[in-house]
Amino acid sequence: MKRKPNLKETNMNEDRDPHRAVDYILKNAALFAKAKAERTYIEHYRKSLKGILMKRSMESAIGAQEREAYAHPEMVELIQGLQAAVEIEEKLKWDITAAELRVEIWRTEQANNRAEGKATI
Repeated sequence: MKRKPNLKETNMNEDRDPHRAVDYILKNAALFAKAKAERTYIEHYRKSLKGILMKRSMESAIGAQEREAYAHPEMVELIQGLQAAVEIEEKLKWDITAAELRVEIWRTEQANNRAEGKATI
C-alpha cells in the first residue's frame, strides 16, 4: 500500500519546486526593477534637492548653505524615503536570489538522483 505524504513533506516539495521558484522570479522582476529605479531616482534627486536648498539659503558661505540643506525637513524626508526604497529593493533582491538558489538546489538534486541511478545499475 502506498503511503500518503504528510503536510510537511508536501510543503517541502512545493518549496523545492523549480517552476514555482521561476514563477516567483518572473512575478517579482518588475517589482524589483521598479524598486531599483525608485532608489536610483531618489539618490539623484537628493543632489538636486541639495542644490535647490543651498540656493534658497540666506547664508553666503558654501559650508553653511550645505549644512542648512542637509538639516532641512525636505532633505530629511527624502533621506527617509531613500531608506524605505533601499529596504524594498534589498528585500526583493534577496527573495529573487533565494528563488534562484532553489532552482540550483533542485538541479543539483536531480543530478545526484541521476548519478545514484547509474550507480545502482
